[in-house]
Amino acid sequence: MTTTQHDPAVEPAVSPTVRVADLTEIRVREPGRIAAAWAARRRRPLVREDGRMLLVAADHPARGALGVRGAGAAMASRSDLLDRLVTALQRPGVDGVLGTPDILDDLLLLGALDDKVAIGSMNRGGLQGASFELDDRFTAYTAEEIAVRGIDGGKMLTRICLEDPGTVATLEASAHAVTELAEHRLMAMVEPFLSTREGGRVVNQLDPDSTIKSVHIAAGLGASSAYTWLKLPVVDELERVMDATTLPTLLLGGDPQGDPQDTYASWGRALDLPAVRGLVVGRALLFPPDGDVAAAVDIAAGLVHGSAQSSAQGSGAGA
Repeated sequence: MTTTQHDPAVEPAVSPTVRVADLTEIRVREPGRIAAAWAARRRRPLVREDGRMLLVAADHPARGALGVRGAGAAMASRSDLLDRLVTALQRPGVDGVLGTPDILDDLLLLGALDDKVAIGSMNRGGLQGASFELDDRFTAYTAEEIAVRGIDGGKMLTRICLEDPGTVATLEASAHAVTELAEHRLMAMVEPFLSTREGGRVVNQLDPDSTIKSVHIAAGLGASSAYTWLKLPVVDELERVMDATTLPTLLLGGDPQGDPQDTYASWGRALDLPAVRGLVVGRALLFPPDGDVAAAVDIAAGLVHGSAQSSAQGSGAGA
């Protein structure tokens, strides 16, 4: 299981009456308990006083993306993944989680989503490595289900391949989702990429000009932009990239590579930009090289929420 540095002052998020081992039994005997738990969940504002947000991302498995740092099955164990997620959600400064229905329902039953932001991942149809990978169909949450369950918003991957005529269907579906979420006054988190196929693989173009073009396309989706946020990669010339939009933006972590300290430094520089309002990070925080999820999350929380948050975390926030 995960090696973590727990702060005893932090109230555990896990209910003492529900363990990971109990989840299947609940699903077999009391499936209605999930809807009841969503109805009873304690909610919080989307953003607090500082207007910033740190979300832990956990929607990769539903797209068949289980690898971390070259380990192809790193996210294959659901019990291990839930342990890491609960550890992350217990830390001060973590605002919430992005996930598919199966993961969010598990975390809900574990008692980990009270007073946390929950964002539902909506389109997981473009399976990693598939011939249809660029067909980002909506196969998970709908805007209506997000609203009914009291979930705080929906996220959509929107890959734009100019050589693939199927891209227009993805754009249309994303536009519908943005419109429907706005009608419910819920966040629409759009994650755009300009993508190509290279050697049979889908490759996201992470140069500044491609990112800028994807930003402009994404910002125009839907009948209202009032509740639209962007989820963007950290790329070169990020100041110029962020000048392409007034939409609030969260930066993604991606599959971590290299020294984590270099990653943290790049996040810190990016978070100085006014339109950048936080991070949505999964693998880099849940699977740090040293296995210390709590410490990695505390560093990210300090970067997002500032020195006051770092001080509140105490010794657990050290690198």
